[in-house]
Order: sequence, then structure tokens, then C-alpha cells
Amino acid sequence: MTTWIAGVTALRAARQRGVLVTLTDVRGHAPREAGAKMVVSATSTWASIGGGNLEADAVTRARTQLSAGAVVPETYTVSLSDKAPGQHGVQCCGGEVTVLLEPLPVVPAVAIFGVGHVGLELARILARHDLELHLVDSREESLSDVALAPLADAVANVHVHHIPVIPELVLAELPPGARVLVLTHDHAEDYAIVDAALRCDHLGAIGLIGSSAKWTRFRSRLLESLPVGVVDRVQTPIGLPGLSASKDPAAIAVSAAAALLASIDRENAHAGG
Repeated sequence: MTTWIAGVTALRAARQRGVLVTLTDVRGHAPREAGAKMVVSATSTWASIGGGNLEADAVTRARTQLSAGAVVPETYTVSLSDKAPGQHGVQCCGGEVTVLLEPLPVVPAVAIFGVGHVGLELARILARHDLELHLVDSREESLSDVALAPLADAVANVHVHHIPVIPELVLAELPPGARVLVLTHDHAEDYAIVDAALRCDHLGAIGLIGSSAKWTRFRSRLLESLPVGVVDRVQTPIGLPGLSASKDPAAIAVSAAAALLASIDRENAHAGG
């Protein structure tokens, strides 16, 4: 039997949602002790909380959470008595257990194109969060072990992409819903990435660093081949109003990270509503 940790790992790797099921309290006799865990996805389970009606009911409740897109944990109590009605059969251990269902969301994905002064500061902040973080740059030195040393203790799962000629090719490899932040050292490279990102149906928000004059030029060119509704998906300038006016790399990074994390929180709250 696989472990619940293997289940969490598998779901994260596959970018699928699941539910962590835990017996938080056991009174009297029960198939498993308090602390026993299992993981449930829409089609699979890992580990066990004891089998029988207890486990079958937990799986049903967990999959109901998944189908509803729930983000808030839920607890309930079950009597393991032959007098207690059970949807999946009788379990007569004689005890009572409390079960915790914790939704396991898909980890957000963020791609930073351009790991220069601002990009690295932004990566340092985002790396402290539970994210799938993609760092893309056409310059090898920007992605060297020395350059990325500040990310050595990252909480995020960091993916490094050195693409010397056409960095926008990485866009096709990004997971569905990935947010894209474009801040390379070259305006031509920025434009190529933004143009390609707008033509990808699977991506989330697209942010572009730069002045209003830069965006005016980009927008005019993009409108030659893309509808206005598509072009205006680009968020520029990036960051929080007021803070985004700063030219200090660390301040820009703080502003951009705050805006991005706030958008992730809003999306999660909306999913749970």
C-alpha cells in the first residue's frame, strides 16, 4: 500500500487537486489510531484510514469536496456502531472518530521571463511561497548557480530554463493557468514573449514591465494581428498602484509580488465561493 505522502507528491507532480483525510480524534475502538491519513483524488486513493464504511464514507465526502471546488477544511464525526446507519455497510467496532478533510489545491505556477536585477529580486520573494516557479532567460550567466544562490533555500519548486535564442518557446511547456511576468533585458525579446503568450490559450495573467510609452508601441503592433480584447489581457505596469512607480529593483519586485499573490488569493477565494 502506498503512503499518503506518495499521494500528495503524485498529485502535485500531476497538478491535480485532492483531499487529505485525517483521523483527528478516536474514542473507543476504531480500525486505525488518531493521526492516520489517506489522500483522495477524483479517481484514486493512497493509504488508508481503516477501510469499511468509515473509509468509504470519507472517500465519498472528499470527492464531493473536489466536485464542489471546496477550499475550506471540513470535519465530521462518525459512530462505528451496528446501530449507526452507514451508506457503505455496517462497522461495529464500537468507537467514535472525528475526521478532517483538507483540500489539496493545485499549486499556482508563475513564470518570470528575464532574471536580471528586478527578475531576481522578484524570484527571491516568490521562492518563499508554495509555487511552481519557472525562471527563463536567454543569458546563461543570469541562471548560473552563483546568480541563483539566493534561491538555494526556496520553498517553491524552481524550474530553470536557459533558452539562448527563442525564450518564448518555453510558454508551450508551462502548465495550464500559469501566470507570466515579462521583464527581460531586451524590448524586442519582451515583445516576442508577450506576442507569443497572447496566442497561447492555456496561460493565465500576463504582466509586462515598462513605461506607458513602451506599452503604447507594443499595443499598436500587437493590434495589427490580434483582437483588442486579447491584447488588453496584458497587465502593465506590473505591481500595486503607487508602489509600481518606483524604479528601485527591490521595490518593483515587492510591488509585483504583492499584486500577484493578491490575485492568487482572490482566485482561490472565488473558487471556494
